Amino acid sequence: MKARLNLATKPLVLHRQFFLFSGIGGALALTLLCVLGWHVYSVRKADASFRAQRETALKDLEQLQAERQELERFFLQPENAKLHERAEFINSILDSRSFNWTNMFMDLEKVMPIGVRILSIEPKQVNGQAAVRLIVGTVSEEAKQKFINSLEQTDAFSHLQLVNVRPADSGTGTDMLVVELTLVYSRA
Repeated sequence: MKARLNLATKPLVLHRQFFLFSGIGGALALTLLCVLGWHVYSVRKADASFRAQRETALKDLEQLQAERQELERFFLQPENAKLHERAEFINSILDSRSFNWTNMFMDLEKVMPIGVRILSIEPKQVNGQAAVRLIVGTVSEEAKQKFINSLEQTDAFSHLQLVNVRPADSGTGTDMLVVELTLVYSRA
């Protein structure tokens, strides 16, 4: 039988556990270093791309501002200012022609109760809406109130203002009251 004896003055110490855990820790550290390095690389690459886009946007902005200043100088010349005024006048004519007055009169007819009739109407085109000065004759206070209430309840007419209420002249027929209103018609 053989017996194993260690005659050394210092016993043999194996550092296997230390080397194993050190190797695992080093491998994890190296993996983490690679991941962080890749992240830094991708962030710098994206930042460089962003800086390039920013530079092109700034150049485009400077070019557009220069063009705008050139156009402003062009339009400030006296002969071009006259053309601008003429264009505004023509656009106002086109706006008034494109407004559908028939729809406004149909909507007005829907809200007119019995005992109310239109004596005078003065529509005016203002910013795509019709400002209307309306004079109506009513046979009674009740008919006047029904008409005003129906105008307030509809979506087509807004900004209703009662300007004047006066007794009717004897030559106006069966009307007892003449009511003057201003309102805005804003149906598209």
